[in-house]
Amino acid sequence: MKISFEALEMLDAIDRMGSFARAAEALDRVPSALSYAVRKLEDDLDILLFDRRAYRAKLTQAGRLLLDQGRLLIDHAENVQREVAQTANGWESELRVALDAILPWAWLQPHIEAYYKESCATRLRFSEETLAGSWDALAAGRVDMVIGATGEVSNSALYSTQPLFDVDFAYCVSPKHALARATEPIQDVDLRKCRAIVVADTSRNLPLRTTGLLSGQDTLVVPSMQAKIDAQIAGLGGGYLATWFAKPYLRTKALIEKETDAPKRATTLVLAWKTGVRGNALKWWRDRLRDAKPPR
Repeated sequence: MKISFEALEMLDAIDRMGSFARAAEALDRVPSALSYAVRKLEDDLDILLFDRRAYRAKLTQAGRLLLDQGRLLIDHAENVQREVAQTANGWESELRVALDAILPWAWLQPHIEAYYKESCATRLRFSEETLAGSWDALAAGRVDMVIGATGEVSNSALYSTQPLFDVDFAYCVSPKHALARATEPIQDVDLRKCRAIVVADTSRNLPLRTTGLLSGQDTLVVPSMQAKIDAQIAGLGGGYLATWFAKPYLRTKALIEKETDAPKRATTLVLAWKTGVRGNALKWWRDRLRDAKPPR
């Protein structure tokens, strides 16, 4: 026998209200009809759902299991119904967003707060990607939008982009690092002798990218931007940091900036999504970030 949602809602009401009479009132049914419906369900399932010896309507162990699992189905059905209605109104059920590790999470939070204040209907799911990993996540369909992507991507016609702002980099080392006392600008031959701290590229399929590295240079690959900063503070190596990450540590002198012989070039960060993809949540974020200010 198939258990209907109506039957599950009936059991839910009896459990919540504590009696058949109060549940019948809540469901706008007469108590006798509700009792009959429960008896019929028990007969059809060949399972006793309620212990009728107790003063309060009490589910048996089997009845409790049925209701607990049934409530999950009810919640899922309601979510599906709500998401279908949202989709019909142009709102995606979920927007999956990758924030590139080049941007701090704290920069994004005010924008998220603004999104929720406007009671936008789409659920948000954020993840973090690094270097080619941002484009890889978009290409593979793991995310719908990337915030802070850098560099070129193959098959660029498949993607739409919107510039955010430029990022400047500072080469930073610990005061106790050997390069802290080096004459500036530091030449490539001296940089090559220094271990570079780099954040792992999260790409799964696209070719991995590196930035700010010299051929033959030793590297320490770490899992996150904060791990990179911590490693550089510890004197384990040097590396380029976005100025918004470097500034707090330069102020406290936990890190010092060193001028290198490499020409300084700003990198443009972009918002990216697959061409032709539409939705109200995606549009909201595109509009919101069109004039976004960089992290301080």
